[in-house]
Amino acid sequence: MLALLKQSRWLLAITLTLAATAAFGHGMSEAEKQSIIEGGNLRYMWIGATHMLSGYDHLFFVFGIVFLLTRFKDIVKYITAFTLGHSVTLIFATFNGIQVNYFLIDAIIALSVCYIAFANIDGFRKYLEVRPPNLLLMITSLGLIHGLGLSTRLQQLPLSEDDLLMNIISFNIGIEAGQILALTVMLIVLAGWRKRPSFQLFSRISNYGLIFAGIYLFMMQMHGYSHTTHPDEFGFSADNHAHEHIKMDEARAAKLIKENTHDSLD
Repeated sequence: MLALLKQSRWLLAITLTLAATAAFGHGMSEAEKQSIIEGGNLRYMWIGATHMLSGYDHLFFVFGIVFLLTRFKDIVKYITAFTLGHSVTLIFATFNGIQVNYFLIDAIIALSVCYIAFANIDGFRKYLEVRPPNLLLMITSLGLIHGLGLSTRLQQLPLSEDDLLMNIISFNIGIEAGQILALTVMLIVLAGWRKRPSFQLFSRISNYGLIFAGIYLFMMQMHGYSHTTHPDEFGFSADNHAHEHIKMDEARAAKLIKENTHDSLD
């Protein structure tokens, strides 16, 4: 039991570390942007797959979906609902140029991780004493939100105007390929652990860990969102915003030069 608790603490620590990475590393790198310029639709597939495999918030959500599912048809049903949800908004939003602030949408995605884990521990009945919402409907709805996040990230790439729809579809195929790969690993791990007496304890620790990871991710994303709109409300040193002060000084200098020039002409 003591050894299991130690392993569980390591699991929680790793989860929070991955969450911190996701908070800052969920976007596309400059190398990926350049690769899409040089390549074609196969590049979009590759970037989609790697983006899903590095998108820990999406993976946490998928892990929460399948955690307590034991029948193959249930796994297919719920994963299909999530896939349809995020595919619809990914294609529709990207094709129509609909974007949201990526910090804000990722914060909502973080809350979806909390939701699925809360549902897994039967939190609605235990803590709220209410009947839980229809899980299939909620997973589909939350999938729509995940798709909007994926679309916002995809639109950071230089998309082809002539081949836009195929670019989007190729990226989505890559997303699904990455999801299937990650899902396969998750199911193998869960299937092996379900046979152990420690699975119930592992289940509680894992789902509470997902809730804490989701909260942590939410706070990090909201910090980023607030920092982009109100950068001086978080007590950062002036050095962190030196570039802003330089721009302000340059603007003041330009204004003084303009005023002096105008006075000289008069």
